[in-house]
This record gives sequence, structure tokens and C-alpha cells, in this order.
Amino acid sequence: MSGKLIFPGAIDAHVHLNDPGYTWREDFEHGTLAAAAGGVTTVIDMPLQNKPALTDASIFQAKHEAVRNNALVDYAFWGGLVGGPDKMRELHDAGVVAFKVFMGPVSPDYRSLDIGTVREILMEAASLGAVVGFHAEDYSIIKREEARAQSEGRVGRGDFLLSRPLSAELIAVENIIELVRETGAKAHICHVSHPEVAERIRRAQATGLPVSAETCAHYLVYSQHDFLREGALFKCAPPLREKDAVERLWNYVADGTIRCVASDHSPCAPREKDEQSGIFAAWGGISGIQTTMQVFYEHAVRRRQMSATLLSRCLSEGPARIFGLYGRKGAIEVGFDADLVVFDPEREWEITPESLFYLNKISAFAGLKGKGLPVITLVRGEPVFQNEGGKPEKISSFGHGKLIARKENSR
Repeated sequence: MSGKLIFPGAIDAHVHLNDPGYTWREDFEHGTLAAAAGGVTTVIDMPLQNKPALTDASIFQAKHEAVRNNALVDYAFWGGLVGGPDKMRELHDAGVVAFKVFMGPVSPDYRSLDIGTVREILMEAASLGAVVGFHAEDYSIIKREEARAQSEGRVGRGDFLLSRPLSAELIAVENIIELVRETGAKAHICHVSHPEVAERIRRAQATGLPVSAETCAHYLVYSQHDFLREGALFKCAPPLREKDAVERLWNYVADGTIRCVASDHSPCAPREKDEQSGIFAAWGGISGIQTTMQVFYEHAVRRRQMSATLLSRCLSEGPARIFGLYGRKGAIEVGFDADLVVFDPEREWEITPESLFYLNKISAFAGLKGKGLPVITLVRGEPVFQNEGGKPEKISSFGHGKLIARKENSR
């Protein structure tokens, strides 16, 4: 064990495991196995890409029953908001750790909300002490640009980027900040893609507003040039940005504006990435639950010479505090769960489809190489995955993972 680092288990606060309902894309067995292989000991599963979407307490219980015997690592649930605030209290009491709102376009089985409804939701969230997470892109800009592009027969990769401009993300985030200023509610901005968005959040935080931020490994590693060259495998929303923005976004991770780095693991079947009908028809999402920790270490610690403690802050403590899990998760402390990752900083790796435990072994991260890899993952003191010496393997049983509800403590 000489030369290894010990990290608290990572909390991936933004995953879509598609279970129940869309299990040809992913399921809890494959998703939580991949999580364990990547040093993730708790996943927070989004309400979208479930059938039905997790929008009330009865669906919460049905989902828990459907997945409880299939989880290798611990898990929590987001609650979905597709209308007004009427279901928020029952979802809060059921145990969701946050609520998810889409301000930009979303798939037909969910619903984007207008700013008036968002205001009502934040008022209720303030009374509950709950966190509301946002997919922050302006609906009207995107839908208008999409319709114009498709009516003109422009369905290429560059047209997709033009349809989701930075202004759409900025406008949505600024609206959220103003509503937080009015209501006092806690808001979390999901998948921040650009430093200008992060700067707006930094300014809000500086005035004491309870606005937290997350970005994803793909926004810290890849740019729109990768998307234009490689295509739908790199399609996500918000889209990848220009190379200069990628580098500047790291500054907001380093200074603590962005306290959470998640995967936004959004898997699909290979056929769903097909571009024959144009880029707008291809699935938008990147699989990354297994690779976030190793990629983040390579790009933060090895390439930018940042402290390894940044992994603990962004992958463990930050999400634990934001989502009310700190005190049980997020640190190596007396009284916390013994969620631990033994990490070999000298272990060389290459991400290949064969190395991924996803149901569909495709990822924009395939092909990356680096050094530094989780080699043992423990959940509540029990080893669940090992990657030392021989073949990487699961060493605990599905069903070891438990449902985690939020703790009543502030950020």
C-alpha cells in the first residue's frame, strides 16, 4: 500500500441511471458498478430518464423498490418538478436531496418551466430549506434558433452550437440569481459550461446569496473543436465551449466558486448517437461516471500542478455540503461513513471501451491516457471494488448500496 493516497469517496451529484424505464441505456447494476470502479461511493440520480419521471412520493417509493437490490454503492434521489410547487413537500418528506428544474428544452417525458413558475418553486423551497437545481439555458432562444436552423435545412454540428449560444446560459443564470435574491432560496446551477457564467455566480456568492455551482469533467477537458471534429459522441447541453473558455473555467474550480464536479452521466445506445438525420436528432449526453476522478486528477494535479486536496473538495466535500449529506458523507472524519478510495498516483491508464463497465461501452473519454487511478473503493467500510494486480473486479454484492436521505444541515 506504500505510495498510495486515501481520498473520501466521491459523490457524483448528477447521474442519469435510467432505471426503471430506459434500461437499454443504463441500469443501476452497470451504473453503480462503473461508479465503484471510478471511486464514486454515492450517486445522486436525476428524476429525468426514469419511467415515470420521479415527480411524487409514490414514484419515489416505487423507484426505490425497483433499484434497492441492484446498487453496489450508496444512492440518493433528485425530485423532479414539471409543474408548480404542489408536490415539493411530499417529495421533501420522502427524502429527495434536491429538486430539478429545466429552464431549457428537454425531452417529451419531462417539462421545461417558465420563470413565473420557477419563482413560485423557489418561494416554496425557501420555506422547506430545500435546494433547487437548474438546467440553466433560456428556452425561447434555443427553440427559436433550432426551428430556424431546421427550417433552413441547417442540421450540421456548427448549427447545433449556434442554436445554444452562451447568451442562453447567461440569461437563465441571471434570472435565477435575481429570484434567489428575492426569495432567499438555495439554488444550484448544474453543468456550468463557461467562465462568464461562473463569474456571474461568483459575484452572487460574494454578496452572500446561496447559489452553488457544478461543472463536469467534459467542460474542463474538451472544447467545441472536439465536438466539431468528432461529432455526436461529444454532444451535450449546454454545449462544449471554445478552447480559451475551457482553460479559464479552471480558475473558478480552483477558487471555490465551483464546489462540485460531477459527471452528468447520460448514457445511450450507440444507435442514438447516429447523425444520419442531422445533429439535432442525435442523443445529447456524455457517459462519465467511471472516469471523472482519474480524468480530474490527471488534468488538475498532474497537468496544472494543483493540490490533490482539490479532489476531496470538488468530488466529496462540496457535493456533500450542497446536498445536505455532510456529517455522513464527504470527508474522512469520526462519525462519518467509511467511504474511502485508495488511489495510486503512479498507476498509468488508458480509457478504452473494454475498460468501461457501462451497459453501452461508449464515451467521449475513450482514448484519453493519464496517470493516477482508484485501486480500491470502500463503501461504509466494506471493499466493493478492487483494481490491483489482476483483473478489475467487483468484490461485494449488488444490494450493498443503501438509500441516503438528506441531513438537516446548511451549506
